Amino acid sequence: MGADRARAQPWYRERWPWILMAGPAIVVVAGLITAWLAVISDDGLVVDDYYKRGLAINQTLGRTDAARRLGMEAELQLADGRVRARLAAPAGPGALVLRLVHPTRAGMDQSVSLAAVGAGIYEGRLRALQPGRWHVVLETRDWRLAGDWILPAADALTLGARSLPPGAAKSEEEKR
Repeated sequence: MGADRARAQPWYRERWPWILMAGPAIVVVAGLITAWLAVISDDGLVVDDYYKRGLAINQTLGRTDAARRLGMEAELQLADGRVRARLAAPAGPGALVLRLVHPTRAGMDQSVSLAAVGAGIYEGRLRALQPGRWHVVLETRDWRLAGDWILPAADALTLGARSLPPGAAKSEEEKR
Protein backbone atom coordinates (compact mmCIF):
# COMPACT_ATOMS: atom_id res chain seq x y z
CA MET A 1 0.00 0.00 0.00
CA GLY A 2 3.00 2.41 0.60
CA ALA A 3 4.07 1.92 -3.01
CA ASP A 4 0.59 2.83 -4.26
CA ARG A 5 0.60 6.05 -2.23
CA ALA A 6 4.02 7.14 -3.72
CA ARG A 7 2.68 6.52 -7.25
CA ALA A 8 -0.52 8.40 -6.55
CA GLN A 9 1.26 11.78 -6.16
CA PRO A 10 0.87 14.23 -9.06
CA TRP A 11 3.92 14.67 -11.30
CA TYR A 12 4.72 18.17 -10.10
CA ARG A 13 5.29 16.86 -6.59
CA GLU A 14 8.04 14.56 -7.81
CA ARG A 15 11.68 15.66 -7.75
CA TRP A 16 12.95 14.13 -11.03
CA PRO A 17 10.77 16.04 -13.54
CA TRP A 18 11.97 19.32 -12.02
CA ILE A 19 15.61 18.22 -12.10
CA LEU A 20 15.27 17.15 -15.74
CA MET A 21 13.57 20.44 -16.71
CA ALA A 22 16.12 22.62 -14.90
CA GLY A 23 18.87 22.20 -17.52
CA PRO A 24 16.80 23.29 -20.55
CA ALA A 25 15.19 26.09 -18.49
CA ILE A 26 18.62 27.49 -17.56
CA VAL A 27 19.68 27.39 -21.21
CA VAL A 28 16.54 29.28 -22.29
CA VAL A 29 17.10 31.98 -19.64
CA ALA A 30 20.79 32.31 -20.62
CA GLY A 31 19.78 32.62 -24.29
CA LEU A 32 17.30 35.38 -23.48
CA ILE A 33 19.91 37.27 -21.44
CA THR A 34 22.44 36.92 -24.28
CA ALA A 35 19.92 38.21 -26.83
CA TRP A 36 19.07 41.16 -24.56
CA LEU A 37 22.78 42.04 -24.17
CA ALA A 38 23.30 41.82 -27.95
CA VAL A 39 20.42 44.20 -28.61
CA ILE A 40 21.28 46.87 -26.04
CA SER A 41 25.06 47.00 -26.61
CA ASP A 42 26.62 48.47 -29.75
CA ASP A 43 29.78 46.66 -30.75
CA GLY A 44 31.03 49.63 -32.74
CA LEU A 45 33.45 47.50 -34.72
CA VAL A 46 31.70 47.16 -38.08
CA VAL A 47 31.77 50.15 -40.43
CA ASP A 48 29.75 50.63 -43.59
CA ASP A 49 32.44 52.49 -45.53
CA TYR A 50 35.30 50.05 -45.02
CA TYR A 51 36.60 50.61 -48.55
CA LYS A 52 36.91 54.38 -48.08
CA ARG A 53 38.58 53.87 -44.72
CA GLY A 54 41.05 51.50 -46.34
CA LEU A 55 41.94 54.13 -48.93
CA ALA A 56 42.40 56.73 -46.18
CA ILE A 57 45.11 54.60 -44.54
CA ASN A 58 47.66 55.69 -47.16
CA GLN A 59 46.95 59.37 -46.43
CA THR A 60 47.28 58.71 -42.69
CA LEU A 61 50.63 56.96 -43.13
CA GLY A 62 51.91 59.91 -45.18
CA ARG A 63 50.99 62.36 -42.42
CA THR A 64 52.69 60.14 -39.80
CA ASP A 65 55.88 60.17 -41.90
CA ALA A 66 55.59 63.97 -42.23
CA ALA A 67 55.46 64.30 -38.43
CA ARG A 68 58.57 62.17 -38.13
CA ARG A 69 60.41 64.27 -40.75
CA LEU A 70 59.38 67.51 -38.99
CA GLY A 71 60.53 66.15 -35.62
CA MET A 72 57.09 66.66 -34.11
CA GLU A 73 56.70 65.65 -30.49
CA ALA A 74 53.84 66.34 -28.11
CA GLU A 75 53.21 65.78 -24.43
CA LEU A 76 49.54 65.45 -23.44
CA GLN A 77 48.25 66.01 -19.92
CA LEU A 78 44.75 65.62 -18.47
CA ALA A 79 43.49 67.73 -15.58
CA ASP A 80 40.01 68.80 -14.48
CA GLY A 81 38.27 68.01 -17.76
CA ARG A 82 40.93 69.81 -19.79
CA VAL A 83 43.61 68.40 -22.01
CA ARG A 84 46.85 70.29 -22.61
CA ALA A 85 49.23 69.54 -25.47
CA ARG A 86 52.77 70.88 -25.31
CA LEU A 87 54.58 70.66 -28.66
CA ALA A 88 58.36 70.50 -28.98
CA ALA A 89 58.32 71.81 -32.58
CA PRO A 90 56.17 74.62 -33.99
CA ALA A 91 52.85 73.36 -35.32
CA GLY A 92 52.03 76.38 -37.48
CA PRO A 93 48.95 78.54 -37.26
CA GLY A 94 45.54 77.19 -36.36
CA ALA A 95 44.16 74.64 -34.00
CA LEU A 96 45.11 71.01 -33.48
CA VAL A 97 42.62 68.18 -33.51
CA LEU A 98 42.83 65.57 -30.76
CA ARG A 99 40.90 62.35 -31.19
CA LEU A 100 40.52 59.87 -28.34
CA VAL A 101 39.25 56.56 -29.67
CA HIS A 102 38.10 53.70 -27.45
CA PRO A 103 39.24 50.35 -28.93
CA THR A 104 35.82 48.69 -28.71
CA ARG A 105 33.16 51.33 -27.96
CA ALA A 106 32.71 53.88 -30.76
CA GLY A 107 30.09 55.73 -28.72
CA MET A 108 32.78 56.77 -26.22
CA ASP A 109 35.08 58.35 -28.83
CA GLN A 110 35.82 62.07 -28.58
CA SER A 111 37.20 64.62 -30.98
CA VAL A 112 38.43 67.92 -29.52
CA SER A 113 39.77 71.04 -31.17
CA LEU A 114 42.77 72.34 -29.23
CA ALA A 115 43.34 76.09 -29.37
CA ALA A 116 46.72 77.77 -28.90
CA VAL A 117 47.10 79.36 -25.44
CA GLY A 118 50.81 80.03 -25.63
CA ALA A 119 53.95 79.23 -27.60
CA GLY A 120 53.60 75.54 -28.46
CA ILE A 121 50.83 75.01 -25.87
CA TYR A 122 47.32 74.03 -26.89
CA GLU A 123 44.27 73.35 -24.69
CA GLY A 124 40.75 72.01 -25.02
CA ARG A 125 37.90 70.55 -22.96
CA LEU A 126 37.03 66.86 -22.76
CA ARG A 127 34.12 64.88 -21.44
CA ALA A 128 35.05 62.46 -18.67
CA LEU A 129 37.04 59.48 -19.92
CA GLN A 130 36.48 55.94 -18.71
CA PRO A 131 39.50 54.10 -17.30
CA GLY A 132 41.22 51.80 -19.75
CA ARG A 133 43.18 51.92 -23.00
CA TRP A 134 42.56 54.78 -25.44
CA HIS A 135 44.01 55.31 -28.92
CA VAL A 136 45.13 58.94 -29.13
CA VAL A 137 45.61 60.87 -32.38
CA LEU A 138 46.89 64.46 -32.47
CA GLU A 139 46.82 65.93 -35.97
CA THR A 140 46.65 68.79 -38.40
CA ARG A 141 46.19 68.63 -42.15
CA ASP A 142 49.94 68.23 -42.60
CA TRP A 143 51.05 65.82 -39.86
CA ARG A 144 49.74 63.25 -37.40
CA LEU A 145 50.98 61.79 -34.10
CA ALA A 146 49.42 58.69 -32.58
CA GLY A 147 49.81 56.51 -29.52
CA ASP A 148 47.99 54.61 -26.79
CA TRP A 149 47.07 56.07 -23.41
CA ILE A 150 46.16 53.90 -20.42
CA LEU A 151 43.98 55.79 -17.98
CA PRO A 152 44.11 56.53 -15.08
CA ALA A 153 47.58 55.01 -14.61
CA ALA A 154 49.41 57.42 -16.93
CA ASP A 155 49.45 61.09 -15.98
CA ALA A 156 51.00 62.25 -19.23
CA LEU A 157 51.47 60.80 -22.70
CA THR A 158 54.34 61.60 -25.03
CA LEU A 159 53.68 61.27 -28.75
CA GLY A 160 56.48 61.32 -31.29
CA ALA A 161 60.05 60.05 -31.38
CA ARG A 162 60.32 59.61 -27.58
CA SER A 163 57.14 57.53 -27.51
CA LEU A 164 58.72 54.85 -29.71
CA PRO A 165 60.34 51.89 -27.97
CA PRO A 166 64.17 51.93 -27.97
CA GLY A 167 65.51 50.82 -31.35
CA ALA A 168 62.20 51.34 -33.16
CA ALA A 169 63.39 54.50 -34.93
CA LYS A 170 66.54 52.67 -36.09
CA SER A 171 64.56 49.75 -37.44
CA GLU A 172 62.33 52.13 -39.42
CA GLU A 173 65.40 53.79 -40.98
CA GLU A 174 67.00 50.41 -41.70
CA LYS A 175 63.88 49.30 -43.60
CA ARG A 176 64.31 52.17 -46.09
